[in-house]
Order: sequence, then C-alpha cells, then structure tokens
Amino acid sequence: MKPFLLLASRAEDIAAEEEYRSYLRFGGLDESELRRIRLEAGPLPELDLADYSGVIVGGSPFTSSDPPERKSETQHRVERELAGLLDRIVALDYPFLGACYGVGTLGRHQGAVIDRTYGETLGAVTVKLTADGIQDPLLTGMDERFEAFVGHKEACTVLPGHAVLLAGSAACPVQMFRIKRNLYATQFHPELDADGLALRINTYRHAGYFPPDDAERLIIEAHKHTVTEPMKLLRNFVSRYASQQ
Repeated sequence: MKPFLLLASRAEDIAAEEEYRSYLRFGGLDESELRRIRLEAGPLPELDLADYSGVIVGGSPFTSSDPPERKSETQHRVERELAGLLDRIVALDYPFLGACYGVGTLGRHQGAVIDRTYGETLGAVTVKLTADGIQDPLLTGMDERFEAFVGHKEACTVLPGHAVLLAGSAACPVQMFRIKRNLYATQFHPELDADGLALRINTYRHAGYFPPDDAERLIIEAHKHTVTEPMKLLRNFVSRYASQQ
C-alpha cells in the first residue's frame, strides 16, 4: 500500500507524538503506512502526490484568521506551503482530510469565512450529520448524532457555495464539509479520545484556549465521555483511499 502522509505542525514533542500515535491507532495503520512531516520544524520538501494514498493535515496551534502582523515567520511559511500544496490537491481532487486546522487551511483556500465567531473550548460536543453527511461515503456506519472532542479558537462562519456541509453542532454550525468529491475538513478531532485530550489540555493550558486554572476540571469532564464514533471516519478514509504501490 502507498503510505498516507500526515502534515503536522505541533512544536511540542509530546503533543506531536501523541497526535501521530493516535492517527496510527485509529486509522489502523503502522509506521510504514503513515509518513509524518513536521512542518514547524523546517520547509516542506518537494512532494510527489503519486507516492501517497492521501494527505492528512493534523491540528495546529496556528490560528489562520489572526492578523498577519501577529503571525510568526514559521506560521507564515507553513501557510504559504500548505496553500501551494492545496493548489495541487484541489486541482486533482486528491484525497485530503484536514482535522481542525484543516477547516482553516482548506476553508480559507476555498473562500470560506474563517474567524473566531464559533470558537469552542476543549471538551466534548454533540455533532449532528446533515442529510448530505448521512449519504457521504466517508461517514458510512456512523451515527447520525455522536460525541466528538473539539478545541479551537476559530471556525468557519460562512462556507463557499461549492462546499457541501456534512455536519454541525449547536455552538459551531460547520463541523465538517467537503469540497469536490475527495476533499474533507472537520472541526472536531477524529483522532482524539479522552486520554489524548487530557494530554493536550496539559500541553496547551497556557495557549489561550481556556483559562489555565480550568485545566483539571476540563480533564475530569473529558473522562466522563466515551468518544468512539469519530474514529470511524479515519478508518473510512484509510479504507476508501488506500492505493496499491
């Protein structure tokens, strides 16, 4: 099988490793089947998309809707590189799944309004599939309503007209959308269970997602939820797009 490619941008080693291990575990992949590139560590190398089954963009501490003057040089570089790669991916309708930061990257690339209107603190929310979501092959076998973990400062306020809304929630109307046939973005994290969320709460307690003193309470709340449905999306993505060498 051609490997999938995970594009990550978490500078903290413990969070980056947890994210990679989660995609391996819930995607049913081994290390030979999921190559990782940490974008924050250096420039994106030249990629031949024909070498991969699909591209996954993980979550990120970067906030795409921040004013340019508040972004670091690293964030500007990562955004330029992802935009250039998305030019190719969208033109090819190449298999793509962006989780959380995928909304900011794919959404902005396609003309969505991304801002802080529908930001959500770290925790569990109830996601509801739309009629299009119920019919979408990437969501096959998933409950119409399910719990998922979120945590984001920005979200999609207005989708472009050519996007298909697949899922939403009470506090964040755009939880998942599709562009063309094979380009997907989720606001929720399909790779996160309660233990994974607890690690991120500890890692990012001073990053502005929530008041630092709330960390212990948020961890206790996270472990009250058994989140299993979103992981089916990862399995579906792998099984649908896995290509032979």
